[in-house]
Amino acid sequence: MPAIKTILRRLAAPGIIALALFSGNSVADAVRTIKIATAAESKPLSWGAIGHEPQGYEPDVLRAINARLPQYKFVMEGAADIAQETGLVTGKYDMATGGYYKAPARSKQFLIPDAPVGASLMKIYSRSDSQINSMKDLVGKNIVPVTAGGGVYKFVTQWQQDNPNDKITIKASSAGVPYPDRLKEVQNGKYDALILPSNLGEQTVIDNQKLAIKASEPVAINNTYVLIHRSAENQALSDDINTSLQALKADGTLDKLSQKWFGEDVTKYMK
Repeated sequence: MPAIKTILRRLAAPGIIALALFSGNSVADAVRTIKIATAAESKPLSWGAIGHEPQGYEPDVLRAINARLPQYKFVMEGAADIAQETGLVTGKYDMATGGYYKAPARSKQFLIPDAPVGASLMKIYSRSDSQINSMKDLVGKNIVPVTAGGGVYKFVTQWQQDNPNDKITIKASSAGVPYPDRLKEVQNGKYDALILPSNLGEQTVIDNQKLAIKASEPVAINNTYVLIHRSAENQALSDDINTSLQALKADGTLDKLSQKWFGEDVTKYMK
């Protein structure tokens, strides 16, 4: 009898080991790594180049989302704007954040959860001694060129269509000049004004470099969204992100993070 028990144990052991290995792999496979591109130089929205832990409003929101979704492991990496969307299209990144607006072209190209991650307040930056406070004050002014097809360009184009009697001249550019340099160009008189969302850290640049630049009240308000690489596998991820963002807004987490990084509750502007 002892011999039979020994044989049975020997026969059973490989099966037990295989079952243990299978169970271990199942647990590991259940946690999916999600690679995320975040803005590298847009303090306080998001900053932190490759090799540095991303900081700011959007990275903190992503951490709060991940805390609610243990089936995923978020890995964030700072990237330049053009690298974010290119990497998202190719599948290098699963997700991207960077103050993105929802647009028809983006909705076709990417998965975009319905719930916004934040709100972008479009403002006009001009010299402190200027009389520029609204869009109509930009008539006849020399405005800093904006990214072709970007959110600012679309906003100004739509505003012009809605206000045909107030002609504003704005040029589209793909030069990609950093906005801190653009603020300096307004300061030195090369341009009269710069139109940008206020969540890119303009005020920090103005304060740190002691620029005589003022910001207008918001001239437009837009929701900002998470972009997700379009694939069948990522549909569940998009749904999970959407549910988590709704919960984080409802429990006040987005408000607290907004106060922490922007000094105001931008979530009240979310539509």
